[in-house]
Amino acid sequence: MKIDENNRPLIPPEEDLRDAGYSAVRAGLSMIPIVGGAAVELFQFVLQPSLEKRRMEWMKKVSEAITELQNKHGIELENLQDNGVFIDTVIQATHIAYRNSQDEKREALKNAVINSGCPHALEQSLQQMFLSWLDVFTVWHLRLIQIYQNPEKWEKENNRHFERLYAGGADHILESAYPELKNRRDFYDQIWKDLFQKGLVDCQTSIFG
Repeated sequence: MKIDENNRPLIPPEEDLRDAGYSAVRAGLSMIPIVGGAAVELFQFVLQPSLEKRRMEWMKKVSEAITELQNKHGIELENLQDNGVFIDTVIQATHIAYRNSQDEKREALKNAVINSGCPHALEQSLQQMFLSWLDVFTVWHLRLIQIYQNPEKWEKENNRHFERLYAGGADHILESAYPELKNRRDFYDQIWKDLFQKGLVDCQTSIFG
């Protein structure tokens, strides 16, 4: 169990708390003439378990981020309470996390929360810009960024080796890393163009320049 500096457990909010967006939708459905009550029942049956699961999983990620800021970066809880960039980032990341089910995106959001609480964090406008990109990016955008930023680290973590494929170009590298991309050149070319247009990669057509 993770604890704070006063040896108190860092526990996510209990499940009986409700997201404001969920409550608003439920209230809206209840006002629909004739079918309002039935719509609420269906909404609760179909969506409530998933929404609660997403909320709890994200709160655990936030707890992990705060613990890492304390243990690895020496950040005091009081400093986080007074850090407007950190608080704004958590709030913005929370809205995005609730709209996404992929763990890779939630992990990227968690890293953004950690970065916002570190000394010399990016200015708030850049933090918000990056989070807005995470909101619209697919997991494939994140995967391609990881390979581009540090292909050697990716190889080591995934027990792969690209050396003999370098001459084949980016398509061979990507299709070797992710066989499910084979024959989907148009798809990952578009993703690469997205990253280039956002300034997240510095070459337009090749991973390794």
